[in-house]
Amino acid sequence: MALTFDTLAEVALARDLLRRWWGLELGLAEANGDGADRTSNVTAQTIMKLSPDYAGSMREAAALASAAKTAIVHRDHAGLTIVACTVRGGDGKPTGLVYSSGGRYQVDAATLAHSITAITGITTEAAAMAAAVPALDDLAIARITDLVTAAARACERAQPAIIPPTTWTHPFTEIVGDAPAVREVVKLLTKVVKSEATVLIHGESGTGKELIARAIHYHGPRAKKPFVVQNCSAFNDNLLESALFGHQRGSFTGAVKDQKGLFETADGGTFFLDEIGDMSAALQVKLLRVLQEGTFMPVGGTKPVRVDVRIVAASHKDLQTMVQHKQFREDLFYRVNVLKITVPQLRERVSDIPRLVGHFLKKHTPNGTPPRLSAGALARLMAYPWPGNIRELENEIERMLVLAAGATELTASMVSTRVAGAAISAPRPLRDVVDVAEADAITAALGRQVGDRDAAAAELGVSPGYLEARRGALGLRSE
Repeated sequence: MALTFDTLAEVALARDLLRRWWGLELGLAEANGDGADRTSNVTAQTIMKLSPDYAGSMREAAALASAAKTAIVHRDHAGLTIVACTVRGGDGKPTGLVYSSGGRYQVDAATLAHSITAITGITTEAAAMAAAVPALDDLAIARITDLVTAAARACERAQPAIIPPTTWTHPFTEIVGDAPAVREVVKLLTKVVKSEATVLIHGESGTGKELIARAIHYHGPRAKKPFVVQNCSAFNDNLLESALFGHQRGSFTGAVKDQKGLFETADGGTFFLDEIGDMSAALQVKLLRVLQEGTFMPVGGTKPVRVDVRIVAASHKDLQTMVQHKQFREDLFYRVNVLKITVPQLRERVSDIPRLVGHFLKKHTPNGTPPRLSAGALARLMAYPWPGNIRELENEIERMLVLAAGATELTASMVSTRVAGAAISAPRPLRDVVDVAEADAITAALGRQVGDRDAAAAELGVSPGYLEARRGALGLRSE
C-alpha cells in the first residue's frame, strides 16, 4: 500500500489542502502505528526525533482508531494533535493507518512549550517552537477529520479485492456462484439432468441460459451424443425451417443437393432451441409435431424422418403471457414447459460478482497469472445494475484486461464510464498536479533539514530566494 499511497488522487488532494490551510502533513503508518515518519513542522519533527515516546503515541492513536472504526482525534504525549483513521482490507482487518499530526487543539502555547522543554530538554527555543505550531479550532478539526477519512477510504479502494472462499460444492463446475438463487437452480438441475423430459429455461439475455442447457446435456444420459444449438431469431422463416428440418434437392432455388437438418443432426442427443418465443406460428406447428410424434418432414420431402431428440428450449420472453395474447401456441407451450428453470438476473445475485470476476480474469488470462482487482474497481462493478447480465460483465472484464496491457492490477480508473457512471473522479489539471508535487518536495526537504531553509534549498538545487518565493506561491506556511 505504501507504494501506491502517494499516487492516489484523493491522497494528493487531501495533502494539498492540509498543507495550504493548516500547514499540516498527511502520512501513512502501519496498522499498529509503527513506521510513522511524516510530521508537519519543525516542532513536530524535533519531538519525533528527540522523544522515544513518539512511537507510543502513534500506537495509542492506532489502537483507538481501530476500535472506533472511524477517524479519531488523539493528543500525543507532547500535546500535539493526531487525527488518524484505520485502513481496512476486504476482510475488515486493519492494514494501515492514515494520519495527520503536528497541530495544537485545546492546548495553549504555554502548556505546549512546557511539554516541549520536559520532553526534549530545549528551554530557550521552546516558546518559539510552541508558537509555530498551528492552532486548530473545532471547525478545523472536523475538516481535517474528513480529509484524513477520505484518504483512508481511497487507500481501501486501492487495495486488492478479497474474494471470500466458498465451501459450497456441486457437480456443475461450469456454474459459478453460490447466491441463494443460484443454489435453487443447481438444486433443480440435479433432478432435471436425470430425466429425459423437455425443459424450458427462462431468463433475461446474458444470464447464461445456454450454459444451463449444456449442463443438462453433459451431465445427463445423452452426454456422449450430439449437443446442437439453434437461435430461432437468427433466420427468417424459410431459412430457419431449412436449418431445422433440412431439405430435398430441388425443393427451392439453390437446393442443389439433399441437406440434413439440425434435428436429424441432433438425433440421440439434445437440441437447444434458443429464443423459441421468436419462432413463427407456422414453425411452431411443425415443432409441435416433432415433440408429439418424434417425426418431421424435410422441406420438399415426401417421407417423414423419425428422430430421438431431447428438446431444451429457452426464451427471455414470458411465454405464458404470449399465450394469453395469442402470440404463442398454447399446446406447444405446455409441451415445452414440462420442466421450467428460471435463471436469475445478475442484479439478483450481486454477491456472486466477485467470484464471476475472478472466473473471467482466469478465463481471459490463459497463459499467465491473472492481474489483481482493486477493491475500488470491484466496488464500482458491484454498484452497477448490469442490464446485460453476466455477458455484459464478462465483456467489461475483457475490456479492462486489454486496457491493463499486462499490468498486475486492475484499478477503478480502468472501469468504463458507462459502468462507473458519476463515481469516476474528474480529471485534475496539470498545473494542480505540478503544484502538489512541488509542495510535497519542498515540505519533505524542510523536514529532512529540520527547518533549515538554506540547507533545504541546497538539497533541492534552487536558491533560498526561489524556495521562499515558491513557498509563498504554493500557500505553504511561513513557519
